[in-house]
Order: sequence, then structure tokens, then C-alpha cells
Amino acid sequence: MAEKGYTGENIKVLEGLEGVRLRPAMYIGSTSKYGLHKLVDEIVDNSVDEAMAGFADTIDVTLNADGSVTVEDNGRGIPVDPHPVYKVPTVEIVITKLHAGGKFDKGSYKISGGLHGVGISVVAALSKAFKVIIKRDGKIYQQEYEIGKPIYKLKTIGDCDKKQTGTSVTFTPDETIFSTTKFDFSVLETRFREIAFLNKGVKISLTDKITNKKETFSAEGGLIDFVKWVNRTRNPIHAKPVYYMKEQDKIFVECSFQYNDGYQENVLSFVNTINTIEGGTHVAGFKTALTRAINDYGNKNKMLKDGNVTGDDVREGLTAIISVKVPEPQFEGQTKTKLGNNDVKGIVDSVSMIAMAEFFEENPQVARKIVEKAVEGQKARNAAKKAKELVRRKNAFSVGGLPGKLADCSSNKTEESELYLVEGDSAGGSAKQARNKEFQAILPLKGKILNVEKAQPVKVLSNEEIANLITAIGAGITDQFDASKIRYSKVIIMTDADVDGAHIRTLLLTFFFRFMRKLIEDGKIYIAVSPLYRVRKRGDHYVYSDKELKELLSKLGQNTDVQRFKGLGEMNPEQLWETTMNPKTRMLKKVTIEDGVKADEVFSKLMGDEVEHRKQFIAERANEAQIDI
Repeated sequence: MAEKGYTGENIKVLEGLEGVRLRPAMYIGSTSKYGLHKLVDEIVDNSVDEAMAGFADTIDVTLNADGSVTVEDNGRGIPVDPHPVYKVPTVEIVITKLHAGGKFDKGSYKISGGLHGVGISVVAALSKAFKVIIKRDGKIYQQEYEIGKPIYKLKTIGDCDKKQTGTSVTFTPDETIFSTTKFDFSVLETRFREIAFLNKGVKISLTDKITNKKETFSAEGGLIDFVKWVNRTRNPIHAKPVYYMKEQDKIFVECSFQYNDGYQENVLSFVNTINTIEGGTHVAGFKTALTRAINDYGNKNKMLKDGNVTGDDVREGLTAIISVKVPEPQFEGQTKTKLGNNDVKGIVDSVSMIAMAEFFEENPQVARKIVEKAVEGQKARNAAKKAKELVRRKNAFSVGGLPGKLADCSSNKTEESELYLVEGDSAGGSAKQARNKEFQAILPLKGKILNVEKAQPVKVLSNEEIANLITAIGAGITDQFDASKIRYSKVIIMTDADVDGAHIRTLLLTFFFRFMRKLIEDGKIYIAVSPLYRVRKRGDHYVYSDKELKELLSKLGQNTDVQRFKGLGEMNPEQLWETTMNPKTRMLKKVTIEDGVKADEVFSKLMGDEVEHRKQFIAERANEAQIDI
């Protein structure tokens, strides 16, 4: 690729840093663990932009012992010449001005990720210490900042070979902004693995100086390797993944997919290497093309005896990676979770349809297996439809079409209503007595619900407990899920604080992740935290961990009345209300999805058929487990 001049003239400035520290969540999503790791993403994304432009192939990330992070690449280096408008070194403008960067100059980056040029300046504004070192033109330059303000002018600190270029950024997050400043190696390695899969030939290393752990990520097979990696805990029905890469109207479309013998759909999408967890127009285009290509091939080869298959049918057991590179992406929301460019849908649909048709013609054995899988899905859907009708007829006999076991709340205002999912009739009885009937509904669940990870959809939908759950929530499932029909603003899982309770929680979370994922994404799923002990001395004290018990006993003295709660049913209604259900005193954990790829992997390992993968997962994390006897 011929290098074009990259100097201060390429950097356009839109506005300053005002408001970033006042409302950081507007720029990085949150000030919790998610937002903290977003800081690393933003600096790494700049290095990835250099790689996508053909100027870098190595990115090194280091978690330093002092809590700072260093990101270094071998790209061109941020320009250091005086900016033509501001008359100070351009790097200072890039770091101190909010919308400043080469991404606004169409000649510098054809494709870029990041937060539209706000990335590095936002990181600087939210860091108590920030240092940049640049190698270019045979010199090494350095400048340091505190909360986005330069401590000294850019200075030359040495010489280097003229062929040596690159940028190194070291930053220390401001603990007055973030609820945690401890970086999680596993969160970062998941993201860097994705970047390596999405950018063939780029090598990313991650080093933790505290634990001395190091991983290096590179993937010569690109998306084909990515699909195989995601499917490694499953049983693929064809060894060779479908793969294609096309360009149309300056939009690059790259895709790979492979079917497994399971029933879950797993479509992962990326725009300019940014994970679009909510999908968007590129995903819609792919899905339309896939359904049409399979129907075309199935009809041509007389494989569809019961008519065309639907989108739901063709996506059973599908693992797909869709990566598009768009010069000017339009995202819904500042943190980029959904692509909105309308033209991308048509382009992805068009190129995918042609590529899939070619692949199917050239690989008839794979094509037949894929069509047969879709026909299986069609049969299951027809059976599930009958099962749904049976469920509907059954529910018609209960009040208002709701499950007979549901003790509903009197309020019809969704925003103030809560649904408690309670383990067993005993705890359900206590919860019904303890609740505030005005806004709290109780649905007792009989034993352990079906493990949906290993079950056919028809079996899932005909399961009584799951049918009751779907009916009570009221919003439907999978592609038919309608968030506007949700009957409660919070769905709270309330189980015993023991191994069985943890298992039931996991089964419920598996169901929500696979069939009502939007509930989790919208922050409506919670886990109730019930106390482990009641300590009676000068009043009642409720304790939620063994560590907390030890601390309380050392404060109150050892001569105490300590009651260990083995289950929710052991608490009387007053205790259950005060400790676990009263909004003023209870503790709730909100369930979130930090990374869809990682979440899918965990559910697949823990709840799927592959015993060896489950054993390995448990062995690796045994030291993190809390054993309850």
C-alpha cells in the first residue's frame, strides 16, 4: 500500500474536552468494570486502525505492576509537527481536544473503529497520569498529562532508526471516576482474540506484570479460525466452514459460518472490528441472504417437501461471524452496539447471496447437510407450534390466560412491577406471604427447569415450568420477543444459597440468555441475595457471607445466637421481606452481558454435551468457587 502523507494537516478538530469528567458514562458506557476496560479498547482501537490501513502489524498491551496500562504499536506514530490551526504539536491536539483525529480526514483512514476520534482524549481526561511516546522521523518524542492537561511541552528524548515508527501510550485510570481500577486479564484476552481473528496477520500480545501471565494472539486463518474456535465446544455437522470476502461500493464484507448439531443460533457481528452486540443492518442483510440461498438450493434439489423453510429454521445450530468494514458507519448509541447504515443491508444481502450460491454449488455435500439441518428445524417448528397451541389452550383455563401458580401483583404499571421466580412451593409460600402484593408477583418453580442448552425447541416449549415462565413475562421468545409486552420491569431469581439453588439459577440464566436475551441486555434480570446467617445479639443482624460473619462476631463478641439459613423456606415471611424482598433493605445483583462471545462460550461449556470441556472449565476456575456444605 502506498503511504500517503500523514501530518498535522490531516487532523481536524471539532471541540474540546468539556463534560467528559462530568458525564464519563456518555463516552465510555459506564464508570464500572465495563467502562474501565473500554479505556484499553479505545487506545487499542487506534492501533488497530493503523493495522487496517496497512501501517502496523504488532500491538503490545501490558498491565503494569503500578496499575497502569501500556499500549504500544509499530504504526506511523501520531504526528508531532505543529498543527496548522492551533500552532502546537499535533499530538497535543489529538490528546486534549475531544473530536480531533485522522479519522475525520478521509485521506488518512479509509476505515476506522474507535469512538469517532474521542477515544484517546477521553482516556486522557479520565486518567490521573497519561504518557505518550512517539517514534517517527528518526526521533523519539514524549509528553505527559494529568486528567487531560499537559504537564510539559512535547520534548525529544532520543534518536531512533528512521524505519522505526510507532506510538506507545501509558495511562493510569482515575480512581475518583471509576468504581474499580483493577483490570481483568480474561476480559482483555477475549477482545484481543477477536481483533486477531478479524485482522489476519496482526499479532497482539497481552502481558500481566503482576501475575506474569502472557498470551499472544494471531490468526492466519482469520474468520474461518474464529468460527472453528467458537464452535470448538460443539459438534459441527460439516468440517469445512463457509467463507467469503467481497467488496462493493467501498464496503468490505467478510463472513464465515458453520452449523453444529445443536439448536442455538450464535451470530456474532463486527463493524470495523467493533463488536456490534445488538447487530444491525449488516446482520439483517446476512440473515435474509442465508434464508433465500438455502431455500433456492433446497427447491432446486427437491429437498423441501413441506414448502420453504423460515429464518428461524435455517438459524438452528448456526454459528456465524459477520465482519464488515464501512468508511462512514452510523451507529445507534455512542458506544456502538448496533449498525444503522441502510445501504449496508442491501450490499451484504447481495454479495452474501452470490457467495453462498457459489459455495453451495461447489460443495454439494456441505450444502445438503445445511438444507437437511434447516428441514429438521422446520419440523421442530411445526411441532413447537402444536405445543404452543396446547399451552395456550391450557392457559385459557387459568385467570386471564396467566399460569395458575402465578400470584400476580395488583398494579398494572410495568415500570413498578416485579416478578420473583422462587425455587419450590415452600419458599414460594413464604414469598407470597412476605411480598408487597401491590407491585410484587411470585411464580414458584417446581424443581430444576429443563436445561435448554441441550434440548430441542419443541421440548423446551412443551415444558410446563418454561411455558409458565414465558406466559408470565408476556413478551414471547427469540425472534418473536417484543420488549413492549413485558409485564414486569424486574425479573428476580430468588433461590436457596446452596448448590441446588446455584444450579437452578444457572438453568434459568441459560434459558434467558438463549430465549430472552433482550431481557438481560435491557437490564431487567436480577438475582436476589439472601442472607446466610442471622445473628441475634442486641437485635437481629443479617449476614451474607462467612467473612462478614467473622467480622461481626469479633465486633459483637462470640457469645451469640447464630442461625444458619439453609433455604428460603426456613425464614418466616417477616425475615424474608426484610432481608431479601424489601426494596429499601434488600440487595440485588443485576445480570449483564459484558461480552457475547465469552458468555456463549461459558454457557456452551457448562451446560452443553461436551464433558471434557466442562471438566476443564471447572478445573481452571476451582479456586474461584465458593463451597457450601
